[in-house]
Amino acid sequence: MESDPNCWAIVVALVLDRVWGEPRLRWHPVAWMGRYLGWIGGLIAPRSAQPSPNWTAFWAGALAWYGGAVMVGIAAWGLQWDAMTLHPLAAGALVGVMLKPMLSWKMLRDEVMQVEQALSQSLDAGRRQLGRIVSREVMQLDESQVRESAIESLAENLNDSVVAPLFWFVVAGLPGAVVYRFANTADAMWGYRGFRAGVHWEWAGKWAARADDVLSWIPARLTALLLAIASADVAVWRLRREAKQTPSPNSGWPMAAMALALGVRLRKPGVYALNASGRAPGSDDTVRAVALGSRSIVIMAAWAVLMLLALQWGRAV
Repeated sequence: MESDPNCWAIVVALVLDRVWGEPRLRWHPVAWMGRYLGWIGGLIAPRSAQPSPNWTAFWAGALAWYGGAVMVGIAAWGLQWDAMTLHPLAAGALVGVMLKPMLSWKMLRDEVMQVEQALSQSLDAGRRQLGRIVSREVMQLDESQVRESAIESLAENLNDSVVAPLFWFVVAGLPGAVVYRFANTADAMWGYRGFRAGVHWEWAGKWAARADDVLSWIPARLTALLLAIASADVAVWRLRREAKQTPSPNSGWPMAAMALALGVRLRKPGVYALNASGRAPGSDDTVRAVALGSRSIVIMAAWAVLMLLALQWGRAV
């Protein structure tokens, strides 16, 4: 029985990410998705607040989302189908090259460590660097809150940028990973309750936000489990209690797991405090958080390969 090319694809994608990181924007498929979402979002979202419910904006957003998801899904399916006509090793390498842009650990890790490096220079430098990776207001945060926000971003995006794309790759191949990244990008650009960039997203972005919630539901909990396994020091029964403190149905899981694994508190002032009895994070905790994320990815990759081999064996018997 020949090895599944998708197993090699996972290895190739993760090696490419570690060695080279992100492709240039002009060649990056996620940047192409962003350009489509920016263009069509400007057509569907109203320029002023409208009475609720605004079903016209809602269905326009839903149709625009589906149109984009179908386009990228079909493109990914066609590319994968062509690749699978090659020798398994060549097919795995080619699919891995196409899978890589859907994964982004090196850039995330580097951005978070740069926040820590900037904090060592000054609080303002740390705030400015944090502003590159989070959407919240950062200039009023103290040093501890800057570090907490960076670690939260690492945990949340560990799911969005690595675990979830790999999960959907196992489930549905390259189209699964690509459609997930489209959904996640759409939520990042459209999933707002009020105004952003001069347009009102309350109803136009509602479908994108809910789609991302659905597609991230299992991966977010899987990410929390991976962090618990990687740390070997998390009371799993506490995860649910801590995760429920955040308004998001998903992001609280990896963030709560990270807080418990590090023994620190992670807060969004006025919204939630995860592991509130924990200590304030120090610079060493940022390094530990990155190490936990890296170990979690290794475990996830091993699980994904084993699942693909098990599915291949099941089809063969």
